[in-house]
Amino acid sequence: MTRYPTIPLEQYREYPLDEMRQRLSEFYADIDRRRTVREFSARPVPRDIIETALKAANTAPSGANLQPWHFAVVSGPETKKQIRIAAEAEEREFYEHRASDEWLAALEPLGTDDKKPFLETAPYLVAVFLQKFGELPDGRKVKHYYPAESTGLATGILITALHQAGLATLTHTPSPMKFLNEILGRPKSERPFLLLVVGYPAEDAEVPDIERKELEEYTSFIEE
Repeated sequence: MTRYPTIPLEQYREYPLDEMRQRLSEFYADIDRRRTVREFSARPVPRDIIETALKAANTAPSGANLQPWHFAVVSGPETKKQIRIAAEAEEREFYEHRASDEWLAALEPLGTDDKKPFLETAPYLVAVFLQKFGELPDGRKVKHYYPAESTGLATGILITALHQAGLATLTHTPSPMKFLNEILGRPKSERPFLLLVVGYPAEDAEVPDIERKELEEYTSFIEE
């Protein structure tokens, strides 16, 4: 495969230390407000907002720059209904049979169950698919490297971009999710990664009063 041509790193910007700290402080203050929402409004969201957020997601680093993801954006009521029916069926099986007592105990403080009305209420569902391999222009298949890590990075940027736009999100992962391939017409070579619910929160939406770990609980600095 031919190497990519190189260009000067003109996009990079260095900031004075005080500005660096200010920018990071402002970003942290903003992203710290992000919460997972389970009660959505049906208010419409312009499609161009979603498109720009997806463009941001596509800037994520990926193994060998192969960008092993596909985002299926669902706004049609009938398709959202099909997804809800299939997802709730898997969720009932999970809560009634597959989940261990320990797992159910961990979920109990969040108040979740097998009912997922937000899958129909929210204006958009973004089904994120992980591509195990791609196809070259000549039809040959090419293996994707680190597809799970790469798709996770892209999804994280997508969530952050949507938050930046003032929208709420919910990461939904019914298991298994193969029904998404069938409903959305995606090939078997793509594995559903997660279902992202996107929209405005309902006016009366409430979220669990959770706490996040302190820096020293999840970070270590090795200085020698």
